[in-house]
Amino acid sequence: MKDKFTGTILQSDALAQYILETSAYPREHEQLKELRMATVDKYQWWSMMNVTADEGQFISLFLKMMNAKKTIEVGVFTGYSLLTTALALPHDGKIIAIDPNREAYETGLPFIQKANMAHKIQFIQSDAFKVMEQLKANGEEGTFDFAFVDADKQNYIHYHEQLLKLVMVGGIIAYDNTLWSGTVAASDDDEMAEYLRRVRTDIMQLNTFLAADSRIELAQLSIGDGLTLCRRVK
Repeated sequence: MKDKFTGTILQSDALAQYILETSAYPREHEQLKELRMATVDKYQWWSMMNVTADEGQFISLFLKMMNAKKTIEVGVFTGYSLLTTALALPHDGKIIAIDPNREAYETGLPFIQKANMAHKIQFIQSDAFKVMEQLKANGEEGTFDFAFVDADKQNYIHYHEQLLKLVMVGGIIAYDNTLWSGTVAASDDDEMAEYLRRVRTDIMQLNTFLAADSRIELAQLSIGDGLTLCRRVK
């Protein structure tokens, strides 16, 4: 059994590694692998901020099933999920990618360019709320097929309100880290790293909020660190 509240939410680290090595890594695009390794080399422990390869594999398949063409990504880091999305979209697909940290994005940019996917991406170094307000002002409400959020957890609910206006009816908003290393099911008295404890309440509030939101259909998946899919219905 694994140690409490570390990395994978599966029952053992070995099981998580099995999934990666058996199903995800053999199918991983070469530039995704290169981006993943470059992120580990530069950011070490913080490389876990990118989605896992198996979660990326799921997102890619899901986007293709949706026939998604226009997406928005809030929180980019070095761009593993961004490149995953770009590879899944058609040649004329478009991604608005928002992050205040350009340095991290530029770590992954050479691999995005090498994969010939840069033309699909509009990276905006900014606060996400400002960009979303501008998109609405530009008449882009209800025009996005898919939104992916992997950013500051305390603002997830606020992002939700904005993204519900930008994503079309029938479109999907995906929230990453919604099981937060399993701490959402922990007791307040359980020992855990301070960074986990600090954000745990925000994630729990989000999960409760989404479960009660009649504007969406909901599925919470135990993949990666927890991925919640919200389909806008009104």
